[in-house]
Amino acid sequence: MNHVEGNDPVPVLLSVVVPMHDEEENVAPLCAEVREALAEVRGAWELVIVDDCSGDGTRAKIQAECAADPRVRLVPRDARRGQSAALCLGFGRTRGTYVATLDGDMQNDPRDIPPMLARLEAGAADMVTGWRRTRRDSLVRRISSGIANRVRNRLTGDAIIDVGCSTRVFRRACLASLPCFFDGMHRFFPTLFRMAGFTVIELPVNHRPRRRGAAKYGVWNRLWRGIRDLFGVRWLQDRFLAEGRDVVLRCAEERGETGGA
Repeated sequence: MNHVEGNDPVPVLLSVVVPMHDEEENVAPLCAEVREALAEVRGAWELVIVDDCSGDGTRAKIQAECAADPRVRLVPRDARRGQSAALCLGFGRTRGTYVATLDGDMQNDPRDIPPMLARLEAGAADMVTGWRRTRRDSLVRRISSGIANRVRNRLTGDAIIDVGCSTRVFRRACLASLPCFFDGMHRFFPTLFRMAGFTVIELPVNHRPRRRGAAKYGVWNRLWRGIRDLFGVRWLQDRFLAEGRDVVLRCAEERGETGGA
């Protein structure tokens, strides 16, 4: 357990947040891979799994992992709200200086987290976001993702190679300075971080085919929602007050919470 004499908790270096919905077959393998990948990480870590109102045995599997390893923590949700809401709920329960995110379908590789964390600790950026150099998805999903990335970058003025990649590590203190939180924001995290004045870099990461469970998103059930969210972010960019961002960053600097911004 991450405790010292007197039951004072050891400061947590890294919190890994994973949203899950109906992923009972992936719970145990994910926890095992995270433990293996973070075995050499300096400092304590925690795995925060948000169960987004699963209808299968996902929650029971997470509870079993929590009982076996106190570093694994369950955040239950009894009404399904989607990935962005699950991530935000998980962020609110984290204790780490740094936060990493992964999808619950095992397509992201936890072994990519330590090198991304090392870049943050070296002061290279405030967020390191992955880009899947070799996609292990269907041709239709690869094509649709490529088009979506180009459209997002064109309208937001950003240059993120792979906005849809969920493998990310960032400084938790940055969350307080983001311009807003909204349904669908997980697709725009790098853009929102840059809007808030933070430094974002990309690193190539591993991507794996889904081997267990069923995909929750398809091309069509993401298309219109993604378009709506994109124009919402574009509206926000047009009206974002840089002066307000500067005030927030200056206050954070005074509290000693900023790093590579």
